[in-house]
Amino acid sequence: MIETLSRSSVFYPVRSSYARTGLLALLLLGAYLLCAALLAWLGLYLSGMYAHTFTLLLRWQDLAEVLLWGLASIALGGCVLVVRFLYALRAGMRTGIVEVVANRKLTVRDLSAKNLGSVFWMVGTAAACMIAAVVGLAPVTLLNWTLHLSHPALVVLGTGIAIALGIAGLVLTAISGAFVVIGWVGGISFCRSLGAPQTYDLSARTTLMIDDSVLTVTSPNLPESLLDLDQLQPEDRRSLLSLLHEQWLEAHRIWNPHLEEETADAQQGEHYTLAG
Repeated sequence: MIETLSRSSVFYPVRSSYARTGLLALLLLGAYLLCAALLAWLGLYLSGMYAHTFTLLLRWQDLAEVLLWGLASIALGGCVLVVRFLYALRAGMRTGIVEVVANRKLTVRDLSAKNLGSVFWMVGTAAACMIAAVVGLAPVTLLNWTLHLSHPALVVLGTGIAIALGIAGLVLTAISGAFVVIGWVGGISFCRSLGAPQTYDLSARTTLMIDDSVLTVTSPNLPESLLDLDQLQPEDRRSLLSLLHEQWLEAHRIWNPHLEEETADAQQGEHYTLAG
């Protein structure tokens, strides 16, 4: 559905596409909530299985508990990202996913289901780094085992091996832990931009490309936006491409040399060409 105002044209997603993407987001949200609840329950269960007395050496139970709670927090972080996407999806259904303004402005809200894939891989990468960080500390727990060896030579040998493995493990933990922290910081920025509208000037600084059914919009100092053209009704898709083509012609062809060919192919036969 398209809404034409005095100086702008607003395009809305097809309701079936909105419902399909929303269902996928809800399924992913449910999976993350289930994982977070299960991991938290295992953490509580493990916490009651041993005495929490202070010791100078790590125990395997301590590492297991840290891992469970760390993974639970990452799963909750994934829930926050999915909820943010659902909010943006709802906002896009109310206010539109793309707007072409007469004063040569283009506003795009990226609500493609591919965003859910990005969330999945981001959460999966954070979980893998968390596991690596905890595994790196595992050799330190061997020091407890070496103290129970009967022969002094075995104690010295076992302690030396544990210390050597522990140093290597600490390096792995430091690197993986840094990636976890960086991931959390980057996740905040990613959460803010997830599904948020981005406004671009239709000028030589902005590049538009049509690849298959995806319109890619890039501009310096602004995030890249992807618009799945299949989210629009066929007539809305043709209208959007016509408006972009008109803006391109008014720019005296100083940008996007392949856009005319791409929009023409897109409007004839409902197929898309690769960007040159």
